[in-house]
Amino acid sequence: MASMARPIGTATVRALKGRKLIPTRAALVLTKAAVDRVKELTREEPGVLGLRIGVKQRGCNGLSYTLEFAKEKAKLDEVVQQDGVTVLIDKKAQLSLLGTEMDYVSTTLSSEFVFNNPNIQGTCGCGESFNL
Repeated sequence: MASMARPIGTATVRALKGRKLIPTRAALVLTKAAVDRVKELTREEPGVLGLRIGVKQRGCNGLSYTLEFAKEKAKLDEVVQQDGVTVLIDKKAQLSLLGTEMDYVSTTLSSEFVFNNPNIQGTCGCGESFNL
């Protein structure tokens, strides 16, 4: 079993009703901004393989993505390698992430990973939880 590293934080989820992402063979596609941020985060953590995305029950809509540093690959993790970064997807999060674009958005008030997900049916008002 993979050892758990410290959590990075939460992420925002956006439903993409009526908008389809370009299908790819990867379970998850990262924007250039997301790749740059993952590189920055993993460079600062010694011994880290990449980021792990998980899902847990939380929030007013039921599910929420989690992000944490991963020091090793768990047996059933899906591995996404893109532009020199590695993102591991926990087995429980794999179906909810298929076809999703992971972005990193920085504004004056906040900076966060944003998951543009065509699979979800709805999100809560703050965007932190979703349902399928």
